Amino acid sequence: MKETKENHCIIADATALTHESFREYLQSKAREALAQVVAEEVNRLCGPAYGRDTAGELYRAGSAPSYVMLDGRRESFHRPRVRSKGAGGEQEVKLKSIGLAQDPAQWEETMMRAVLSGVSTRDMPLLRGEELAGESRSCISRLWKRKCTELVLQMQQSDLSKMDLLVMVLDAVVLGKGQVATVALGITSDGCKHVLGFRVGGSENKEVCRDLLVNLTGRGLHVPGNRRLLAVLDGSKALEGALMEHFPGALVQRCLVHKERNIKSYLPRKHWKELCQLFKHLRGSQGMEAGEEALSRIKHFLSDKNANARNSLEEAGDSLLALFSLDLPNTLNKTLLSTNCIENLFKNLRRHIGRVCSWRNTDQADRWLSSGLSIAEAGFNRIQGYKDLWLLEQALQERTASGEEEDPPSV
Repeated sequence: MKETKENHCIIADATALTHESFREYLQSKAREALAQVVAEEVNRLCGPAYGRDTAGELYRAGSAPSYVMLDGRRESFHRPRVRSKGAGGEQEVKLKSIGLAQDPAQWEETMMRAVLSGVSTRDMPLLRGEELAGESRSCISRLWKRKCTELVLQMQQSDLSKMDLLVMVLDAVVLGKGQVATVALGITSDGCKHVLGFRVGGSENKEVCRDLLVNLTGRGLHVPGNRRLLAVLDGSKALEGALMEHFPGALVQRCLVHKERNIKSYLPRKHWKELCQLFKHLRGSQGMEAGEEALSRIKHFLSDKNANARNSLEEAGDSLLALFSLDLPNTLNKTLLSTNCIENLFKNLRRHIGRVCSWRNTDQADRWLSSGLSIAEAGFNRIQGYKDLWLLEQALQERTASGEEEDPPSV
């Protein structure tokens, strides 16, 4: 048994050595090929080396240390120098082959990957120094600003007309003093999540949300087949008011997690455990009848505890049971009975923007939001229970067919 393990180790080491040797061989051949291409360009410009014809305007002028990109890394390379005898005096001539071998796209990709992964520009020299040598912090910051400006445009102007939207989640996140971002998250019929867009304002208000929804509908966002839209909200009247202006037939489901948290604030801690159990039973219910029964238990529990807590529960009205009214399997409850899917997005976003000490303007906030949301979106998975979304789609379509049709979005 011991000999077998040793043999495996020897084979693994030999394989790694073979791969490394093959990699070095390919790199050496790439360098040779590059050197040949550069030499051919110099010959084309200046003629053969040590030739007798020296009447041309271009001539060789030795060599100088430089670099080229090989296998995504900066490699030292002695480039030949070519100078011109023009009337304006002697000038250096740039070789096209060297320029192509120093493609800055590789640098931009490396630096953007580092910055978006959370590496401060102060720490960039510590990250694969052979790749980032010669790049200043200010250069990296300017690159980040330019690239994130492109991300903002992409996120705020991309076409949404082909999106098979089924669910929309709206919520806001506080960036700093006087900076609040309202974000829209969409769930399509295949269970995939998409960041639809965002708007930054001074608070979570109706005007900012209205502006966001105008942008989304202007980019073609609509509910296919004239079916109703399911919207999950945290209880904000501003967000709900703006949503109903653009999607009047939307079925609004109130976040049960936010409602439970709100009711807790009115009750002594000794009642929290029982309240949690009651809400857990409500979130696990299936169908309207079971949902109404679970909700009535919560009302009965609060009846002699605190009047404000009971009023808070009743204030939500039918929106607490909107999803239950569709008579769907409870496999979708975990995702669609709360705004947790967008709260998790905000959690990742806060980790990204945590390095910002102060917010100077909305342009800065837009850049940080676009980069943070893009990183978070790249890690999205399908929602739990996505295989049953066809039942939700069918139920929303039947609601429309029964006479509760949704008016076209107003812009």
